[in-house]
Amino acid sequence: MTVIGLDDTDSRELGMCTTYLAARVAERVGAERLVLVRLNPAVEYKTRGNAALAVHTDCDPETAFEVASEEVARAAEVEDPRTNPGLVVAPGDPEDVPDEICDFARRAVRELLTSEEADAKIESAGYQSEGWKNERGKIGALAAVGAWAAGAAGAEAASPRPLPEGESADESADSTVSEEVFDDWTHERISYRESDQWGTPRDVDAESVFDAANEGYPDVWDTVDRETGQLVCVPHTPGPILHGIRGDDPDAVRQVANEIDGEAVERTATFVTNQGTDAHLRDATLREVEDGHAYRVEGTVTTEPETHRGGHVFFDLRDGGEEGDEGGESELRCAAFEPTKRFRDRVRSLREGDRIVACGEVSDGTLKLEKFAVRDLSRTELVTPDCPNCGRSMKSAGAEQGYRCRNCKTTAPGKVEREVERELEFGWYEVPPEARRHISKPLVRGGFDAPIHPEK
Repeated sequence: MTVIGLDDTDSRELGMCTTYLAARVAERVGAERLVLVRLNPAVEYKTRGNAALAVHTDCDPETAFEVASEEVARAAEVEDPRTNPGLVVAPGDPEDVPDEICDFARRAVRELLTSEEADAKIESAGYQSEGWKNERGKIGALAAVGAWAAGAAGAEAASPRPLPEGESADESADSTVSEEVFDDWTHERISYRESDQWGTPRDVDAESVFDAANEGYPDVWDTVDRETGQLVCVPHTPGPILHGIRGDDPDAVRQVANEIDGEAVERTATFVTNQGTDAHLRDATLREVEDGHAYRVEGTVTTEPETHRGGHVFFDLRDGGEEGDEGGESELRCAAFEPTKRFRDRVRSLREGDRIVACGEVSDGTLKLEKFAVRDLSRTELVTPDCPNCGRSMKSAGAEQGYRCRNCKTTAPGKVEREVERELEFGWYEVPPEARRHISKPLVRGGFDAPIHPEK
């Protein structure tokens, strides 16, 4: 067999899509499998989803390289200064990729890697490769080559995950999210437009999308946003994708895609992918976080959430440091940005003293929230005491002199605790489907360590 790795052929402004290029290559070489790998979402020069593609084929390496090189040269949007395509072709079974390439693939999901390291590993493995312009796309192309072998269970991992008998998706919450990068695979069915329609408004029947989405849910997720009416599966870029349907079951995503009415479809392809898995998140303490990575961190809310200009919501998170750590406490700014919409109301409901787990990418010293879990809620607040005789609120008696009732002359030494009702409950909260990153795991998929409050 042969593995073809492709990356960075699309453009934010000019369109195209590396999945489309991979589908064309797959058609020409007779692919057995298409793998869509979402890499580190914190990479500055990525397009929106930061996807790299692998084509697994029985075609010989020389022919595979020739075909893939032709397709990249024909279709890649190299006029965009940010587009720097890369191609890597590896002979042999996809499950027999060397360990160093598997490790490179895992790191590409969570770290910032260099072209120099990619070139060195390509040469060491004896792979054929080609790059265009600054050749940065070879990083993702090599990662795509190693992703399948890097998976914990190989081909078996691509089958749908059965739940224990009698257990629903939101009840499958017995374990924390795994630290493995490729131990979970999902699927996406992508339908592509006829080329003369690229760049024009998409013709998709919204009612058929919602009907199909409701029928496929929860095995098929993030197809629509039921609260806003947004067709999440339909992109707004000028590229070739008409719609992309994501889910746990390959037959289910095909079924949903087939039930959507709209304009003519040129071709379709089904991808095995690490989308919807939280593979980018690593567990860390607040002291360990760095820009350019995504984390799962636990701490205590130390400031009341504030809404800033533009509708962004900010608060601070603090931990007490490690036992015996002379560095003491660490603090991290957290933000729910305006595109996360109603998720911000959940964040605004946090209070000083709440204990949470926060998940997201860290950039410029701020964690961009994708989801959070409530571990403990502060259920009291300090308030001015009421007079036990007349019930009126007492007034300050002066600095450090407590409070007194001006009518009854009763006194109190200081503020008192009062119970407060909380809108939040224990468990996990997430951004709505229209704001979710491709790689982020929807709560409805289950496997979380507390009750879930999924967005639909």
